[in-house]
Amino acid sequence: MRMSPKPVQTFRDDFTYSNSPGAVARFPFPFPEDEYRYSVNIEPHVTPGPEGSVFEFLLDIDEHYLSEMAERATVLEENPKRCLAMPHMDLACWDMIERCMTSLAADYPEHFSLQVDGDQWTWENRLLNIKDSFTFGDSSTLPLPPMEYMGRQVQGDFALLDQRDGDLFLDAGIVTCPADWSLAFDAGMSFSEWHGPVPLAHEMGVFDRALKYLTAIPVGRPVRRLNWTLTVNARMDTSPETYPNWGTDRASVTADNVGEKVHLRVELQVLDRMPRSNALMFSIRTFLISFDDLVTNPDWARRMHRVLKTLPPELIEYKGLGRYHDLAVEWLSRFDPAN
Repeated sequence: MRMSPKPVQTFRDDFTYSNSPGAVARFPFPFPEDEYRYSVNIEPHVTPGPEGSVFEFLLDIDEHYLSEMAERATVLEENPKRCLAMPHMDLACWDMIERCMTSLAADYPEHFSLQVDGDQWTWENRLLNIKDSFTFGDSSTLPLPPMEYMGRQVQGDFALLDQRDGDLFLDAGIVTCPADWSLAFDAGMSFSEWHGPVPLAHEMGVFDRALKYLTAIPVGRPVRRLNWTLTVNARMDTSPETYPNWGTDRASVTADNVGEKVHLRVELQVLDRMPRSNALMFSIRTFLISFDDLVTNPDWARRMHRVLKTLPPELIEYKGLGRYHDLAVEWLSRFDPAN
């Protein structure tokens, strides 16, 4: 089911965010088995994927588009440093503009259009009432720096990874809905450095294999993976910079409000090679679903219980679930006939 954007809902304060039945049906549930363990779970992002699914196109636009763009604007107003691009990444930022604009115009022509006459481009985003003409490659002809201009019009966080010396470096990005990581802190880090805090995976060689795979991605062959955690309340911005705003949320979960408060947070991560700069465009599209909505699918409810019940202690701690993990497992147990 393709989703049309609905009026703005909130990811903070009164948390008016909700999923329609259609949004629940297309949610990218991330667990293929009853136990979760780290793996190099990367696969080709072949498009078009199944019609109406989150995998149909390179970039997914759904009913939360206007809400997420409003949240992004709020975060950037609070902290402009949540968007940055090092000077040598200018060409990569224009690569991103081309990839996003051409994809959106082709896949969602009812919402976006692009006219190209040599290096003279005209872009229209009817959802946000934006129409701009500019000279491709000339940042002075845009109303905002290239990364911010495009980043304010696409759902999910974006990072541009510069590839050099056989490694990947996080040298540009717009990150306003992260799962407990900071663009300002990680900027300039190598692939292994920004994954340093992750437990177990280093010992298993997961990141060494992943880096070898990612540095070999060719142009026109994007890949994807799903990542997950749990979030209390429908809060998009769980960055270290805003920890005072959300850290105490974890203590607010009780046996009576698990279904309402605890959300499965899934990231659809896509890596796409840019043709001019050779950078990798790394999109991190976040989906949230409350446990109340999740358990409307009996298969998901049963598997979610088994995944959390068997989660290693190191991952419980790393994902910040310690305060409410047992409550969540107990609440989900009623949906697992084998319990």
